[in-house]
Parts: sequence; structure tokens; C-alpha cells
Amino acid sequence: ENLMNYPSFFEPKKSLNLFGHRENFAFLTSLYVEKKLPRVMLFTGNKGLGKSTFINHFLFSIFDKINYNINNFSISDSSPMFKQYNNNIFANIAYLNGSNFKSIKIEDIRNLKKNILQSSISYNERFIILDDVELFNNNCLNALLKIIEEPGKNNYFFLINNQSKPLLETIKSRSIEIKIILNQNSRLKIINDLIKNFKLETTLDLNDSKLSPGNFIKFDYILQEYNISLTKDLIDNLSNLLNLYKKNKDIIFINIAFFIVNYYFRNISTKTSLNADKIYDLKKFIFKNLNNFLIYNINQNTIITAVHNKLNHD
Repeated sequence: ENLMNYPSFFEPKKSLNLFGHRENFAFLTSLYVEKKLPRVMLFTGNKGLGKSTFINHFLFSIFDKINYNINNFSISDSSPMFKQYNNNIFANIAYLNGSNFKSIKIEDIRNLKKNILQSSISYNERFIILDDVELFNNNCLNALLKIIEEPGKNNYFFLINNQSKPLLETIKSRSIEIKIILNQNSRLKIINDLIKNFKLETTLDLNDSKLSPGNFIKFDYILQEYNISLTKDLIDNLSNLLNLYKKNKDIIFINIAFFIVNYYFRNISTKTSLNADKIYDLKKFIFKNLNNFLIYNINQNTIITAVHNKLNHD
């Protein structure tokens, strides 16, 4: 479990308000009402666009009509379903998250299968949400394939792909894919709505950061919380973030490291004699090392030394 106590905006399942995504919501609702909802849907788009939140709100509009305000897309916090769903005990929804990669094992998928086969819910449908599906390991994904090939009568699978790594093609080919994108205006509007809603003081530059709404407010929070500044030394920042990841085992610290590297090289390109190819090589080298750190659990000092030497050498 996470060691950190994050504010509620870190957790899509706790999001009482839906910001943006009106068209997506209407589209999904119309498919559902017309009984044309595909059995297996894959929602693809960058992390932090609001895919999970929009899916959660769609499910509340089905299962908790009394407590769902369809006019302003909000869930009542006194809703019994809200409490059950957040405790993973709401019978019609199964929720597994791949970014919890320490805990999602092949067992979880087998149990899911057993549950689906055993309990036929007498009323309504069941939705199985697999968030960060690209982070599930291959054993889990292959076990999942067998389930989604025969989803059963009342089961719907919503797979959320945040594209942090390529997803198995076989999973893609079994799903109806919906690509979720935000144009610049929607992105800025949602970020401003979030800032207002949660009464946030932010330091990141809205336009310059190019971040998705969710990532913008989460990254901003963590940069402030740990006193990390984009203008500080790159090596210091990376060292700090890798230590935080080691301590908290939360992938957000690695995602911020990628963001900071991008930011650093985007700004350095205007002030340096390095040519574009050289910058591309350096960035690729650092990204590869960050990925190796994540996958092979390499000692962070080894990574930091390698990056330090590479930067100074070049």
C-alpha cells in the first residue's frame, strides 16, 4: 500500500465531479441505452486525461441514479454506492489497477474469472474495470485474454490504457478501442476547473507544461510537497525523485522524472551549442536508464552516476 497520504484529487475513484468529457459520457450512455455497448472496450489516451473518472461517473449514472446529478455530472458524497465502490465491495463492479503492480498477480485474474463464472448477478450487468492495463504483466494479460474471449452474458470489460508502455496486440485486437484526446482549450479549461474546485495554489506553468489535467495538478502538488524545482540541477532532481520512488514505490515519481528530463532538454536546446541529434541521444540515454531502474530494480546511485558522467562527458 502507498505510504503517502495524497489529497483526494489523486484518486479518480474519489472524484465526485466530472470535468469535461461530456461527449464521451453521452456517447457511452447512448450505446448503453440502445443495448449496443461492446463487451470489451479499450479506452486509450495519456495518463491524467480523466478516462477513469469519466468511466466511474458513467457507472454511477447507471447504478446510482438517485444520487447522481446528471445535469452537473456529480456524485453525492452521501451515496452508499460511493462508499462501497471505494472499498471495492460494490457487487456490480470489479476494479483492478495495474499500477499497483506489486500486488496484481495471476491469482487476481484467476479469482476474477472464478467470480465471474460463479456468481451470476440476478439484476443488472457487471462491469470489470482494468485500469493501467498496459502495466499488467504478460501472465496476467494472457489469462485476461481467455476471459475476454468469452465474457459471458452480463459482463462488460472496460480496459484503460495509459500508454506508458505498449499494450499486447492480442488484447487490442479483442477490444473496441476508443481514443481519448483533449484539445488545448479543453485541457486548459479542465485544469482551471480543477484548480478552482480543489482551491489549489499551483506553481507550474499551465501552457508551458503541456501536461494532462490530472498530471498537471498531481505533479504540481508533489513538486511543491518535496521542494523540487524545475530550475534546480537535473542530477539533483533525478536523485531526489529516484529516492522518493524507492521509498514510496509510487510510479508517479518516475513519471515526474521523465517530465523533468523533457523540460530540461526543451529549455537547454535554446541556450546551448548541443545540436538536436546530441540532445536526442542524451534524452534517450536517460530515459533508457530510468526504464531500467524501474524494471530491473537497479541501484539508483548507479543510474545517477551513469547519467552524470554522460551529461558531463557530452
